[in-house]
Amino acid sequence: MGRRGHRHGGGAGMGGGRGSGMGMATHMAADMPLLPPPPPPPIDVHPPVKGPYPGVVSVACQYTQEQQLRRMQRDKGCDPSREDSYRLQGVQLIDNVRESLQLPVKTFTTACTYYHKFRLSFRDAEYNFQDAALSALFVACKVEDTIKKSKEVLCAAYNLKNADKPTAPDDKIFERPSTIIVGLDRLILQTVGFDFRVRHPQKLLIKMIRRLIPPEDAKEFLAVAYPMSIDLYKTFAPIKQTSFTMALSVIELTALVLGKHVEAIRALDAEAFHTSRGCIVETLLDLLDLYTQFTKATKIGPRFKLDRFIEIKIRINEEVDAGPQLVRIESWCDKCAAEERDTNPMTPKSATSPATTGSGPGGSKTKAAGPKRQETTMRFVFSDEAMRHEQSEMAKYFAEEYEEFEAEVEESGCLSLSCNSLSDGMMGVLSTVSFVLVAPFKGPLGGEVRVIL
Repeated sequence: MGRRGHRHGGGAGMGGGRGSGMGMATHMAADMPLLPPPPPPPIDVHPPVKGPYPGVVSVACQYTQEQQLRRMQRDKGCDPSREDSYRLQGVQLIDNVRESLQLPVKTFTTACTYYHKFRLSFRDAEYNFQDAALSALFVACKVEDTIKKSKEVLCAAYNLKNADKPTAPDDKIFERPSTIIVGLDRLILQTVGFDFRVRHPQKLLIKMIRRLIPPEDAKEFLAVAYPMSIDLYKTFAPIKQTSFTMALSVIELTALVLGKHVEAIRALDAEAFHTSRGCIVETLLDLLDLYTQFTKATKIGPRFKLDRFIEIKIRINEEVDAGPQLVRIESWCDKCAAEERDTNPMTPKSATSPATTGSGPGGSKTKAAGPKRQETTMRFVFSDEAMRHEQSEMAKYFAEEYEEFEAEVEESGCLSLSCNSLSDGMMGVLSTVSFVLVAPFKGPLGGEVRVIL
């Protein structure tokens, strides 16, 4: 009995010990906070690294429309009173220097194209137009494989201005100007986007005159048409139109000025030459604006009476008014023009004169409008598809991620909110309002939690 009692007593003691231990464990478990779930196991695949901003991607554009030209000039704060003078004097300087250096006409056309594009991308106050013209000719010499040193270009321009005191290219006075020319060289390459393709309508012009004009009149016809193709580069037509458009426009205007073979030339199908009548008319009016407003600054203007050009211009304008499909400026967007007029009121000197384009808006602006471009690396891409693919891939790394929440307001005044996850910031916002929140909570316990805030 004693042994049995001792066994029971010991059993009771042991049982009591166990009971007190379990109670203590339960009390400690109740006081301990819930631990967060363990982190997920590491994954061998490293997530993509978001490095520095890759930079700005630029794609060269071969053509610039008239409306875009005016917008670019307004954004750069173009001075209307000086724009025509800078454009005409710059092109004339390029022509004089290339004749002095005996460079081919293809170098002239390339230099003028680069000069126009450069002036549309930079403000006039940031550079001297003569330096820009000579730098454009220097770049064109390298592009067209008619290489000349920067000091040779500067020396030719200096000797033209100071014919009584000619000098040699190795003179020390060209040291500093040569540095400026080379510095603008880099900006011109950036402006054209390293796309050196330029249209040369003179070669095509000669072939078309041989095809369209009889041999007995071809020499007289070419004597007017060829200098007119040089005058064409004193307008913005070379950066707006194709080679066929420029050649056909020069041939038609030459026929109108001489009064010969007009019907035969107008009978041509413009679509067969990958152009349209509207583009030809726009180029014709560009040339006529140049000849009527700046007669002495051209090669053909002084050779004919001004009344002749005015008469032709009136006839072309009547054709535009009579034709429902013809407009003064091809590819003009009235909606865009109205929006720009509302945001930036302007009073252009001549609303229908692309020869004096940019002679439109501008005024007293000293800064380029719009946000400042991010100071990052600029890269140039030659394929539009490659640029779009690169931008779409790059957008994945800079896309902002959001969590969507759907809220439904009940008539009882309670708000039922369904969400995938609740962040600390979201809980802080919700704590300022008193309502009943019912949301699935993904934690170690799982299930649905009702929280009264």
